[in-house]
Amino acid sequence: MFEDRIDAGRQLAARLAERRGGDLVVLGLPRGGVPVAAEVALALDAPLDVIVVRKLGVPYQPELAMGAIGEDGVRVLNRRVLDHARVSDEELRMVELRERAVLDARVERLRRGRPALDLGGTTALIVDDGIATGSTARAACQVARHLGAARVVLAVPVAPADAIGGFPEADEVICLRTPANFAAVGYHYRDFSPTSDDEVVALLDAAARRHARTRTPRHGDFDGDVEVPLGDTALRGHLHLPDPAAAVVVFAHGSGSSRHSTRNRYVASVLNDAGLGTLLMDLLTPEEELHRTNVFDIGLLATRLEAATDWLRGRPDTASSRIGYFGASTGAAAALWAAADGAEDAGPDAEAPVSAVVSRGGRPDLAGPRLAGVRSPTLLIVGGADHVVLELNREAQARLRCENGLAIVRGATHLFEEPGTLAEAAMLARDWFVRHLLGGETGAVAG
Repeated sequence: MFEDRIDAGRQLAARLAERRGGDLVVLGLPRGGVPVAAEVALALDAPLDVIVVRKLGVPYQPELAMGAIGEDGVRVLNRRVLDHARVSDEELRMVELRERAVLDARVERLRRGRPALDLGGTTALIVDDGIATGSTARAACQVARHLGAARVVLAVPVAPADAIGGFPEADEVICLRTPANFAAVGYHYRDFSPTSDDEVVALLDAAARRHARTRTPRHGDFDGDVEVPLGDTALRGHLHLPDPAAAVVVFAHGSGSSRHSTRNRYVASVLNDAGLGTLLMDLLTPEEELHRTNVFDIGLLATRLEAATDWLRGRPDTASSRIGYFGASTGAAAALWAAADGAEDAGPDAEAPVSAVVSRGGRPDLAGPRLAGVRSPTLLIVGGADHVVLELNREAQARLRCENGLAIVRGATHLFEEPGTLAEAAMLARDWFVRHLLGGETGAVAG
């Protein structure tokens, strides 16, 4: 069972992770499919749009589809059904006229003047919160193809097996769960609250702003994949720099997938909106990540973090940037370890080598005795329902001698998967970094 549509979207995004990049366009079926699609688009760094369709039902049997219509006058007809049901041209015209009025009104409410994305030559990834009979999804796939999509993929969290078996309208169907006792889509969500038109518009607006920012950076901005040299190998990362790059936050995660983490990328987008540069990098190579002990080798992770910091300081566009660390899981301990190492090397009277550290759901306790050597202002963000980690963070905070804070996000568990909790953590991190890296005003930090 899915917690809500956001949870379903994140799980679906994880299944689709390898499809990131290229000519992909994510299309949500309004209204309930759009929150799911928004999570998929965010994770895959793809543009998001809605695909508004209306089924054309046989006049005396409306549940039987004789065709479908979409935007831009698109009409798809099922000639077999039309002939079998003996639907006249006038009857077809009247049904289409009625359904076109409904479709146009919905498009106006949801788009509010925003043009539809061009699907010509793209892979259209159509997403809904689930399908029961599949008639609307079939119509959406047909309409997407008539709008020029080169390939059509349908992706849903849940559906009955017979509804997705034999689906010629799509080139591929992806479904996370096909329960034997399906009943209805809503039965497979703990929270299946209705999605409003305003929520759909807000999600589309946010996605449009994000995509415009990543696809059309300002003059002088840098946004791209990078490699940090490390002896005979290199660490892969993704660097976003505003112009000028006054500050850069380096993300540290214990696993080797930091740059692909949907949570890290979401937090990075919040920091980017505030004018901060970000470096999302993998502290372990793919081969190293296969050995679980490396994830808990804090000294190794800290060394990699220091190498990334040195690399930034060697770039002309970041040589004078203030540096911050954002750590999650064991990466939080690595961030504090690296900050303490740098502080010791710089001497007691020198400025701290990194200007701020933030831990989200981290294990700062694993930095051990080095905690007392950290001089960088440090914020520990922990979920209120993450009881064991919260206590470990309290113990770690007691060992810090620098400016510090403990922010507790109510209701959040370890991964901040609950609605709104990751956004709250991201805003707390943003405020801390803006204050200490850019010298801006911030809100209060919970203690």
